[in-house]
Amino acid sequence: MEPETLLTTPRFRVVQHLIKPRSGGPVVKREIIVHPGAVVILPMLDDTHVCLIRNHRIGVGKTLIELPAGTLEREEAPALTAVRELKEETGFAADRWQELPGFFASPGILNERMHLFVAQGLTPGEPAREPGEEIENLIVDWQEAVRMAESGQIEDAKSLVGILLWDRLKQKSQSCCGR
Repeated sequence: MEPETLLTTPRFRVVQHLIKPRSGGPVVKREIIVHPGAVVILPMLDDTHVCLIRNHRIGVGKTLIELPAGTLEREEAPALTAVRELKEETGFAADRWQELPGFFASPGILNERMHLFVAQGLTPGEPAREPGEEIENLIVDWQEAVRMAESGQIEDAKSLVGILLWDRLKQKSQSCCGR
């Protein structure tokens, strides 16, 4: 059966699927948010400092500490979205980019795929934040960012994934190369 669109917004759609369970039984309804995907950027100022952001999130009613991120525009490659979003949200431009494994944010209700990038060789500039965005840069020591993730001070899932995955990869690289 074809999904039925229940809601269309500029950034996503809500569709309802009718699913016949494999085990038999009656058809069930499942509502899914269809999203174009997004990028998450880990902006490393140097080997020991990262630029996080404080971002007011109306959905949870508070300001969260996060990595910069943004929604893919129609037909825009994730790498180009990452460059654009880093500049818009933080003002920084990067001369080196590394893509890490992507992930799904909340696959039970949302098909949004998050594309994770590390940005290095940063040059400061002026942010170009969208109207209504309440964002401020928060530059912290890398180990402090890891502590913030481990302690629950960072509650945003995409930021937890980015920080903890990059920390793990850095540790593996250092242990394999004798550093």
